[in-house]
Amino acid sequence: MNSERFNAYRIMWVLVLYDLPTETKANMKDANRFRKALIDDGFTLFQFSMYVRHCPSRENAEVHIKRVKFMLPKAGKVAIMCITDKQFGDIEIFFARNKEEPPPTFQQLELF
Repeated sequence: MNSERFNAYRIMWVLVLYDLPTETKANMKDANRFRKALIDDGFTLFQFSMYVRHCPSRENAEVHIKRVKFMLPKAGKVAIMCITDKQFGDIEIFFARNKEEPPPTFQQLELF
């Protein structure tokens, strides 16, 4: 059972990519509110306008996806993507042609 709990194909990453307008003060306020809501829900900045969140299961990922849908701003584009931990681990990241390691995965402890 333990191998199923921490299986790299069961653990999920939720990616939120967005492009929000910031021409007016109201637009800027909506964009900042959305960004702060993502951070409050446990998402971390991966790239500019791209936040990621580690989830121990697909069911937990669905909870966070519903939260993101609830806090969508009035204007702009938002994309939500869910990938497995295995797929996320295969990402190749480069900064100025130098290869970087992907962010570390987390081990979630559950106490009952």
